[in-house]
Amino acid sequence: MQARELVEKLAREADIRINGDRPWDIQVHNDELYARVLKQGTLGLGEAYMDGWWDCEEMDAMFCRALRARLERAVSRNVPFWLTEAAHTLFNLQSRARAFMVARAHYDADPALFRAMLGPTMQYSCGRWEDVERTGAAGLDEAQRAKMDMICRKLALESGMSVLDIGCGWGTLALHMAEEYHVHVTGITVSREQLAFAQDRAASEGVDVEYRLMDYRSLQGAWDRVVSVGMFEHVGRRNYGTFMDVVRNVLKPGGLFLLHSIGSNRALGVGAGADPWLTRYIFPNGILPSPSTLVDALEHDFILEDWQNFGVDYDRTLMAWYENFERGFHEGAFSCMERERRKYHYYLLSCAGAFRARSIQLWQLVLSPEGMPGGYCRRRQG
Repeated sequence: MQARELVEKLAREADIRINGDRPWDIQVHNDELYARVLKQGTLGLGEAYMDGWWDCEEMDAMFCRALRARLERAVSRNVPFWLTEAAHTLFNLQSRARAFMVARAHYDADPALFRAMLGPTMQYSCGRWEDVERTGAAGLDEAQRAKMDMICRKLALESGMSVLDIGCGWGTLALHMAEEYHVHVTGITVSREQLAFAQDRAASEGVDVEYRLMDYRSLQGAWDRVVSVGMFEHVGRRNYGTFMDVVRNVLKPGGLFLLHSIGSNRALGVGAGADPWLTRYIFPNGILPSPSTLVDALEHDFILEDWQNFGVDYDRTLMAWYENFERGFHEGAFSCMERERRKYHYYLLSCAGAFRARSIQLWQLVLSPEGMPGGYCRRRQG
């Protein structure tokens, strides 16, 4: 069977047509696409999109259909997939020496791009849309504030507490906790751009928050609460135990730790948390934890008090980021080459489709070292 015939056959299994007239159908501009996808899988598909070889009016819907039909498994027997899996299995891709790589490759990109895409909250993690009615930028801002408040309530913050934010990003959660809950916050990041932005914002708003440029393995001190939002995806399988040990060692007796992370449905095989395209172009060395790898890592240091999955909210968050990105590009808020613009299209819309298809999840875990007296109840917090 020729490459085109095979790809068309696979696409039909997901009700996707090549050069069809529906929004989720793929429009092919270069017939070399078919062989490229069969040879390189999702890496070839993503690179071909960046190169302008194909388009799709509603790429998010196309990816949702493809993933629900598990088409990624049919195109995974290729060198990029096996090299990615082997690298995460055989090597520590997130060692101390490599900890700052993802910042240089992604988080230290043009700050104007992130300001346009993320909006005023500068939150690069899933919002909580449960009680948010509005859509677009206004709805996104509300959803992000709702997410931050939910985190604070789960941590049962009280005035005067000390809080450590591991992977503080552009510092908004730390500012929110300090301003709204009157706690003393220390935030750490591996991104120089994030550090500079967070420090400038805290100074301009007159809020006393300490930000540090450092890897989590260098932490020393003691805090009443620890929170980590959207950072665990960069820790790596070989370092999960070390990460949990570090958090346990800096957490005061009676403390709480909230871990917020994207997660994979399985520990091994296709879809096990490391996509070759995302690894090369967005998050170098990143890999998503699975339920089993998370439990294996935490059970020596913590009691699992609560585990919440609201991955469906990430679909809406990513679509809002995509709308912001496009608006910002057209309004001149930032500039980028067309290939870079298409890279962000593929990134945001493919991930939205993946969350919509429930191929990946978004978890918040609340952990305690000794167990909360009388038990932990999410409704009672705050």
